[in-house]
Amino acid sequence: MARLLLIDDDRSLLELLSGFLAPQGFAVTTADGGRAGLRALYADHPDLIVLDVSMPEKDGWETLKAIRDLSPAPVIMLTARGDEADVLRGFSLGADDYVTKPFSFAQLHARISAVLARAGHGAAEAATLSAGDLEVNLGLRRVTRAGEAIALTPTEFKLLVALMRHTGDVLSPEELVREVWGPQYANEIGYVRRYIWHLRQKLERDVAHPAYIHNDRGFGYRFAVDPA
Repeated sequence: MARLLLIDDDRSLLELLSGFLAPQGFAVTTADGGRAGLRALYADHPDLIVLDVSMPEKDGWETLKAIRDLSPAPVIMLTARGDEADVLRGFSLGADDYVTKPFSFAQLHARISAVLARAGHGAAEAATLSAGDLEVNLGLRRVTRAGEAIALTPTEFKLLVALMRHTGDVLSPEELVREVWGPQYANEIGYVRRYIWHLRQKLERDVAHPAYIHNDRGFGYRFAVDPA
């Protein structure tokens, strides 16, 4: 049973969400605000966090930064706006998805299930992918470059794995969306560009001259190790 942590300053919404999600097979913990959310994170070690952006005292951005210092658990942001700047800010801080208010509970449930699937909840793979000095342990969900650990969000990890499993092949944004996010995200190909950018920031020694993730303009993205 996946453990969810819902962080929002709207107590009525927390009660309604908890009442909807618990019968769906989730163990749900709620927290009224960012500070309470961080205490619950430390105590309960959730598998996924749903985090509101607009909260007094400690808002969602501050809370997300603190979460990323404490836990690799995937985070879905709840935002009242779907502005590109807000979305990019959330992704840059380590969010895995976002849902714009107002939203249906069924929509949030679908996003939670999709993100948990991307995070490999319940999976137990033991294989390792390697290319050049990059190594990916699928069982431990650990990425190293020349022996140095690289911290990736669950979605960044799955995107890297998808690219490496098709080493040398050009994958279109549509193909990557289907493989990494799922068919319900078919219209969200903008996700690919954003996540490729963040993945390159973490993997590449020289982002201007990528050694791993290449852009074949007009076609898509290709994983291949360029010789040093």
